[in-house]
Amino acid sequence: MNARLYIWQRATAALMVPLIGVHLITILYAVGDGLTGAEILARTQGSVVWALFYGMFVAAASVHSGIGVWTISGEWFGLAGPARDVAAIGFAFLLAGLGCRAVFAVVL
Repeated sequence: MNARLYIWQRATAALMVPLIGVHLITILYAVGDGLTGAEILARTQGSVVWALFYGMFVAAASVHSGIGVWTISGEWFGLAGPARDVAAIGFAFLLAGLGCRAVFAVVL
């Protein structure tokens, strides 16, 4: 892995740590108060804050996992060159698309 990819992967990991913490604390709070799924969705509908929060989460996870797929596809499966790049970028875009769809479903 080159230095630029290493830095990007570590930076996205550092960004995801507090996002995961807030996500888990929010889940524990909601479950502890006995909220149903419908009640949670009612509270998140139309919230720009939650859209930005989970949008950052999706972006960081997509970049992080794309770099991971790039590394693993080369080390474990022997992919190299354009095939390796297409696999990694394709996976990152797939994850970003699915994540954005989930954010829109929760917030819009």
